[in-house]
Amino acid sequence: MKKIFILTGEPSGDKLASKVVAQLKSSSPDIEYLSVAGDHIKSLGIKSLYDLNEVTYLGFTNVLMNLFKIKKKINFTIAKIIEFKPDILFSVDSPDFTLRIAKKIKKLNPNIKIIHFVSPKVYVWRESRIKKFRNFLDHILLLFPFEKKYYEKEKIKCTFTGHPLLENADRSKVDLTKFTKKNKKIFSIYPGSRLSEINTLTPILLNFIELMNEKYNDLLFIFHSTSEFEKLIKNEIIMRGSKNCETVSDEKVKSELLRQSIFAVAKSGTVSLEICDSNVPSIIIYKINSINFFIVKLLAKVKFANIINIAANEEIIPELLQSKCNSRNIFETVQSLLSNKKNLKNQIEKSQKIINDFRTNSSTKIAASVLINSL
Repeated sequence: MKKIFILTGEPSGDKLASKVVAQLKSSSPDIEYLSVAGDHIKSLGIKSLYDLNEVTYLGFTNVLMNLFKIKKKINFTIAKIIEFKPDILFSVDSPDFTLRIAKKIKKLNPNIKIIHFVSPKVYVWRESRIKKFRNFLDHILLLFPFEKKYYEKEKIKCTFTGHPLLENADRSKVDLTKFTKKNKKIFSIYPGSRLSEINTLTPILLNFIELMNEKYNDLLFIFHSTSEFEKLIKNEIIMRGSKNCETVSDEKVKSELLRQSIFAVAKSGTVSLEICDSNVPSIIIYKINSINFFIVKLLAKVKFANIINIAANEEIIPELLQSKCNSRNIFETVQSLLSNKKNLKNQIEKSQKIINDFRTNSSTKIAASVLINSL
């Protein structure tokens, strides 16, 4: 029996991996799996060696503070992969974690094929690292068409798959009564999927909601979370006594709630594509340790944080980063957009033009076929 080890480092990678693996399990049910993954992969009946929160750290300083823990986890993971003897190591996103492991695996067992999904942001910074990838990557799967040139230049086998989150979504019926019975318009909030992001952004977002509640009485603010952190966010809402707030972690419910939202405020990341794909106007927020931000600004080659804005070379979706990421600025930016239907429409139309270039409508099939053909 052929074997695949799935290696992820955070919830967004876990979600992407699960879409490809679900396709694999459907077309080739005789593959054995083991993983380092989260709820999405585990929901497919695949064992994870440990919980993702044990390796998910945000920013350079947090990584440095947890270096011993991370190194210990990396060594443990490497040992387990070698013991499992997979035909393929399928690493997904989180390059500082997954590719570090992949590189060592290739040295220990060159027969294990390394297929990585989601290119590191070489178009943003550290393009030179691609030369090192050539030594251990057998194939890289790309979300965006403009990434191909970087890998073709170094003669690394690559395939543009398109983004799985932009495929036709499962529209199976879900019960939204809990949220819709209040007869309020839905406003989606995304505070991030890492503990450090949630701890930083949730208080800012709750202050923003208090300001919104003073002006609007017809909105229900829904925090989209993972099952791991939903209780944490709920407790913060209760402790603050915040009104018109709910939390949700069920994936199908989250997707349907997003489609019915009038607006979204989201931590910068993959979720922005889902928001745009749902034709929902939004703004992007982000805040990290000032030292980390200084390093990022020093190394970055692009003006924007959001992939839509990067691809367009224009701030289609407003970005409130660092000192600009505060409750008053978020409130004023959202209020300005909500009061101008022309601007809302313009944002959606421009976003759609960009994501249409990222869409193949068969990305999971393309990715799964690369894996199957490599077995």
